[in-house]
Amino acid sequence: MTERFTGSFTQQEPIPDDAIAAAVAVLRHGRLHRYNTIPGELSETALLEQEFAALMGARYALAVASGGYAMATALRAVGVGPGDVVLSNAFTLAPVPGAIASLGAVPRFVDVTDDLTIDLDDLAAKVGQAKVLLLSHMRGHVCDMERLMAICNAAGVTVIEDCAHTMGAHWRGLPSGRHGAMGCYSMQTYKHVNAGEGGFLITDDAELAAKSVLLSGSYMLYERHLAAPGPEVFEALRLDTPNISGRMDNLRAAILRPQLGLLPERVARWRALYETLEAGLQGANGLRLTQRPSHEDYVGSSFQFLLPGWKPQAVQVLLSRCAARGVELKWFGADQPMAFTSRYDHWRYATPVALPQTDAVLAGLIDLRLPLTFSADDAALIGRIIRDEVAQVLAGAGPLGVATRAD
Repeated sequence: MTERFTGSFTQQEPIPDDAIAAAVAVLRHGRLHRYNTIPGELSETALLEQEFAALMGARYALAVASGGYAMATALRAVGVGPGDVVLSNAFTLAPVPGAIASLGAVPRFVDVTDDLTIDLDDLAAKVGQAKVLLLSHMRGHVCDMERLMAICNAAGVTVIEDCAHTMGAHWRGLPSGRHGAMGCYSMQTYKHVNAGEGGFLITDDAELAAKSVLLSGSYMLYERHLAAPGPEVFEALRLDTPNISGRMDNLRAAILRPQLGLLPERVARWRALYETLEAGLQGANGLRLTQRPSHEDYVGSSFQFLLPGWKPQAVQVLLSRCAARGVELKWFGADQPMAFTSRYDHWRYATPVALPQTDAVLAGLIDLRLPLTFSADDAALIGRIIRDEVAQVLAGAGPLGVATRAD
C-alpha cells in the first residue's frame, strides 16, 4: 500500500498556557500600548526586551511590529538613505529587498552557493560597491561568519544580520545576530517564537539603539525602556530622528515572554526532525543535500534539498506527485512567485542583474517546513515519500515519460 502523509505543513503548536494567561491579564487591564502604564508598572514589552537582550547576550534590544520593520529600522539607524546601494543575498525572501527599497535604497544581490549561504568570493568582489550588507541567514543557513566579517570590516562595510530563520542558532558558540552591528529577528507565526507578527532588534551600539527606539515611535517616553541606553544618549538625537511608528504592543509581548524560555528545547526538537529527514534522504539518487559546517549550530525549522540539472517540467511532476501523497514542497525555480516563495529576479523594483550561479542553484531548490507539530515518525515518512517519488520521476514515471535531466 502506498504511504501517504496526512499532517499539515502550516499547523503550529498551540500558544503555551502561561502565555495565554499573560495575554488575558493584559486584556483584562486594557493597557495594550507599551507606554500605557500605571505608576510603578513595568510594561510587558519593556520586560520582553530586557529578557531577549539577556538571552542574546546583547546590551540593547527593541521589540517592534514585524521582522521587516526591524530590518528597515536598522538600515535607517546606520544611515542608509535614498539611492544608497545595499548588498544582500540573492537567495532570500521578499521582505529583505523590500526593507531596502522602502528607504529608496538600491538592493544589489550577491551570489549564493549550493550550500545556500552567501558566496563569500562574490561578496569580496562586490563589497566595494556599498557601505552596508543586509545579510540574510536564509532558511537557517549560516556562512563562515569570521571570513564574512573580515571581508566587510576591511572594506568599512556595516553588517546587519537578518536572523528571521536563525533565532536560537549559533556560529562557533556565538548567537546568530551578534556578529554584525545589528541583528534583526521575526516573531511571525512560522518563526521560532510565535506572536503572529513581531520583530526584534539587538545591538551593542548605544547610538544605534537610541536611534532605533526613536524611529520606532517612542515619542519622549524612552526612559520607560529597560534594554535601551540612558537618557543622555537620546538627548542629542531626539529632535532629529523621525517617528516612524512600529512599536510592539503589550499583548504580543505577553504572548512572547513565556516562549523565550522554551527556545532551547524547541531548537533541539527541530534539530531532531531535521536530522531524521536528512537521514531518510541521505544517498538518494538524483538529489543533493546541503552540507552543514561543523561550526554551525543550526535550528532546522525548515529543510532544503537540490535537484541538480533537473528540467523544470520534471520538477513540476515531482511536486505534483509528492502533493498527491500529502507532502507539500516549495520550489524556488518556478517562473512566477507563489505564496511566500519568490526569487531575486522576480523583484523588478530592485532592477536585478542576472546571476547565473544563483540561477543554477535556485532552478533545482526544493524547500519544506518542519513544524513542531510533526513527530519523528512524520519526518521519517516524509523522507520515504520524497525518496520514492524522486526515484519514480527519475525512472520516467511522470506523464508522457518526462525527461528529468536538462542534458
